[in-house]
Amino acid sequence: MEHSSVHLIDLPDEILMFIFQKLPNTDVLYSLEGVDVRLDKIVNDPVFARHLTLLRRSSDGLIYPIIDQMLDRFCSHILPKVDHKIKCLDLEPLSMERILHAASYPNLHELGLFNIGCEIMECLFIGK
Repeated sequence: MEHSSVHLIDLPDEILMFIFQKLPNTDVLYSLEGVDVRLDKIVNDPVFARHLTLLRRSSDGLIYPIIDQMLDRFCSHILPKVDHKIKCLDLEPLSMERILHAASYPNLHELGLFNIGCEIMECLFIGK
């Protein structure tokens, strides 16, 4: 009896794209961007960068920044590479400034701000 196995990388691009679209896009970009040429081609499809949620939600609904290692990679490598594809960003205050300064975001049309307190709102909109 011959044993055969199929590896994820052996699947056609269309199947990989279908699978990756079922996963959080920030996880797909973080985990697969820069791995190899074929995966880069797939994850550089605009669908993965159109709407990025760069925050974590706990099971009880609380909002936290993404982990430092992930934030470092997004700010130094991923965001500058995909900034023109981003139309919507969801951010929280602790990493917001760093993320916004990481790239130019020429097509950003929507900014979701989570856990924004009164002091931060005053700084953003009144200039205090």
